Amino acid sequence: MEDGRGFSAEYITDSDGLWHFHPEYELVLNLKSSGTRIVGDSIELFDRYDMVLIAGNIPHSWNHHMKRDQLPDKHGIVVRFRKSSFGDEFLKQFEMRPLVELLELSERGLRFSVDDAMKVEPNLVNMVHNKGMDKLADLFAVLALLCGSDNKTVLCSENYKREYDERGNKKMADVYTYIRENYYKPITLSRIAKVAKMNPMSFSRYFKNNSGAGFVEYLNRVRINRACYLLRETDYHIKLIAKECGFTSISNFNKTFKKNQGMSPRDYRSMF
Repeated sequence: MEDGRGFSAEYITDSDGLWHFHPEYELVLNLKSSGTRIVGDSIELFDRYDMVLIAGNIPHSWNHHMKRDQLPDKHGIVVRFRKSSFGDEFLKQFEMRPLVELLELSERGLRFSVDDAMKVEPNLVNMVHNKGMDKLADLFAVLALLCGSDNKTVLCSENYKREYDERGNKKMADVYTYIRENYYKPITLSRIAKVAKMNPMSFSRYFKNNSGAGFVEYLNRVRINRACYLLRETDYHIKLIAKECGFTSISNFNKTFKKNQGMSPRDYRSMF
């Protein structure tokens, strides 16, 4: 954010899906796209009116199913703010307890309901265009609704570790980018370790410490999330979807899908 600004609001127009983190809190409302959202060790599909609040220094990325040239313009809104902007004395006030609790919960990432997202959308749009006190008033209106929401879902696991440095961020970003671009191909531990410039054993420990999941588990999550999208949005045969998502065996695909989603691919498709 620019110097002197305690918070910012802008439309999202990029689509690079870069895995990154920053010290500001971030509220992201997706309006016109779908894909896979990664927040810490949480990997979930997202769709229209997906809205999450993330505390500072939690690595995250949004990987869109659409190609870059197909993404709608202004496909989301992002608000960033610093906790220090509110001031310690202000946050100590009795009336601010719900806000303090909300910010504490966001240290593991929070997902809100579609209904909540639709309620705050007008205020978020106003924030993009307003200035000064009007913009601040909209921010507090949004935070007040989020504080009162009964539809908050914590994203990261209790054991998730939020400790990163710039060099580690670059290394993990390279790994995530490689997986995102090559998930449909065979990816061995040796190959992905080379991307991180580490030996396989050291990489396994490093990846789990930084992502909260083993490499194979993480890769399978990415593949299954892509499979969920294809099952929902296309009429492709399940065997073809398995192949498109990097599974060489339909039995392994079915087993992995059920482990991740709690049902078979066929049953999942029948829900839509």
